[in-house]
Amino acid sequence: MNELPLAGLKVVEFTHMVMGPAVGAILVELGATVIKVEAIGGDATRRLLGSGAGYFPMYNRGKQSICLDLKSESGLAVARDLAASADIMVENFRPGAMDRLGLGYAALKPRNPRLIYCSEKGFLSGPYEERTALDEVAQMMGGLAYMTGPPGRPLRAGASVIDVTGGMFGVIGVLAALEARHRTGVGAHVQSALFETTAYLVGQHMAQKAVTGKAAAPMPARVSAWAIYDVFETADDDQVFVGVVTDALWQKFCALFGLDDLWADESLRANNARVQARETLMPRVRAELKRFSKADLIARLDGSGLPFAPIGRPEDLFDDPHLRAGQGLAPVTLEDGTQTFLPVLPIAIDGARLGGGALPTPGADTDAVLAGLGKDAAAIAALRAAGAVA
Repeated sequence: MNELPLAGLKVVEFTHMVMGPAVGAILVELGATVIKVEAIGGDATRRLLGSGAGYFPMYNRGKQSICLDLKSESGLAVARDLAASADIMVENFRPGAMDRLGLGYAALKPRNPRLIYCSEKGFLSGPYEERTALDEVAQMMGGLAYMTGPPGRPLRAGASVIDVTGGMFGVIGVLAALEARHRTGVGAHVQSALFETTAYLVGQHMAQKAVTGKAAAPMPARVSAWAIYDVFETADDDQVFVGVVTDALWQKFCALFGLDDLWADESLRANNARVQARETLMPRVRAELKRFSKADLIARLDGSGLPFAPIGRPEDLFDDPHLRAGQGLAPVTLEDGTQTFLPVLPIAIDGARLGGGALPTPGADTDAVLAGLGKDAAAIAALRAAGAVA
């Protein structure tokens, strides 16, 4: 692949935290030039601690950085010029914030009719649209936390799945608007939201209620669609997930583990019958798999066609042989100089993996971006002296 799919497109990003930056992170890995507008001193997301410490390096690689004071008229003028020159603009601030700055879609459209303006919000239009939302708020409201935790103990998913998926839906909208612009020459206002993203993800459980008449139970207490679909203890006190999701795989499973008597029981040949017999079937299966160490169990399952997985932790992925061999991780230097590897976009085009890129320091590209707007050295120096840029 000689050129990345979105090469030549200019994206200006007014974002923070995860959802908005995720849009730009995907677009930049697909080849777009993404200019991240940060506050003077840099986006506060850079300085988050704890579970937020990884937000900035994961979702801002490969972007350019310009620092602007949006409270100053000259800083705002630069922001408006950037939007006027962009193909795509991304923002994820509270409703009304961009309008008050004169950076809303209605204000920018007359100056740049081709602009595709992507707003990443907590809620789409409706009674909730003025509320503040975060990933966790959406998971709690939308039923995902209820489905993830055991009964009575709602639990958010272990990653920012709604932020990231909401960003993905934003990108889908942007790409759809881009295709429409090829035909019409006119941009559009694309919106994606956390709450509606959550509703879409739990839609399968809503459909389950509609189909069966019974509300879906939280995943730890659910009746699985398959009898053998669980985490199993190993002889060395580790764990491996194993799934038997077809009747053909049931035959293979029984042969693989010498469970000839179970295969001989014709009442267990059909999946639904095995689900109904799960209480008596599972103790036997657990005891059989418990005889193997983790390594031996994986060796036996590998290549069998049966779905299986050792129980991994995020830190295990740094050395995962598949990610390493398949270029699923790219090198990155963190702000403190630490060298590490982080996942790239999980896409291959014509066999080539996409992604990677350096992590920008605050304002690293300010001069170059301003020069791209036609400002000479004197004008740039004046803006810097006034504190409008850094």
